Amino acid sequence: MTIVSSSTGAFFERARQDMTALRSQTEQVQTQIGSGQRLDRSSDDPVAASRLRMLARSDKLAKIDSTSANRASADLTLADAALSDIADAIGRAKVLAQQAANGTMTDQQRASIGKELEALHGSILLLANSEDSTGHALFGGQSANQAYTLDAAGNAVYVGSGASGELPLGEGQSVTRSLTGPEFLNFTTASGSGDLMGTIKTLADALQGGSPDPAGAARASLDALSAGLDAVTTGQTIIGARLAWIDVAGQQRTSRDELRAGEEMDVGGTDTASSIAKLQEMMVVLQASQASFAKVAGLSLFNQLN
Repeated sequence: MTIVSSSTGAFFERARQDMTALRSQTEQVQTQIGSGQRLDRSSDDPVAASRLRMLARSDKLAKIDSTSANRASADLTLADAALSDIADAIGRAKVLAQQAANGTMTDQQRASIGKELEALHGSILLLANSEDSTGHALFGGQSANQAYTLDAAGNAVYVGSGASGELPLGEGQSVTRSLTGPEFLNFTTASGSGDLMGTIKTLADALQGGSPDPAGAARASLDALSAGLDAVTTGQTIIGARLAWIDVAGQQRTSRDELRAGEEMDVGGTDTASSIAKLQEMMVVLQASQASFAKVAGLSLFNQLN
């Protein structure tokens, strides 16, 4: 009787283990459906887990590139707005210079124009010292301080570095985040090179008594102001091209993100439809096993043996 009793116990234990294993598998499938991931641990599929880790690292790098691209876009947008304001100021300076070049104007009227030009010089200086999205000099290259200072004579002097820094956009691509002041405030004419703020200050001084021929000084400044406006316009074109490049790089990054997401789903994702079908099948098997066990355990022979 001991042998029979032991066999009965083994039957119950084996049935319990089988149903426990089946319930565990059922719960695992339910978890996979809920999480959308078929891998609970690396040991489930080492090759797939390794690939998923590589894709995860790529996702992190892509986020860093996206942050960098957003900063570059913000800085270039700030630069574009500042250059637009500077172009407006140059346009106004040209109008004033044309007025001052008129021989019918009085010295007092020219002095008044000189005052306005002096104010425009100050406005352009403030715009040239604009800050980027991190609070550093927007047009000072890689300098953290102001791009321009005034010397003892009131002349604007560039004190920034020689080039603006570059920011990565991903896949080895990068973009220069801004322009340096001299890149759009310096210009060249047939008579030589010059700088916009120096031209405006010289004209303002000339119209306020600093020149024996203020009307001639006004006429002489027109070509320089036109060249300065062309330089600023060229700078705006460069800024616009860089912003467009950031958009293109962003679209490429989005496409790569989508491809990675698709691969992550293929490698480690759960096929919801097939998993649900598998779960239903396992539930049917589990229910049938439980019903069969209940019937077998309830047979009179087992009652008699026990």
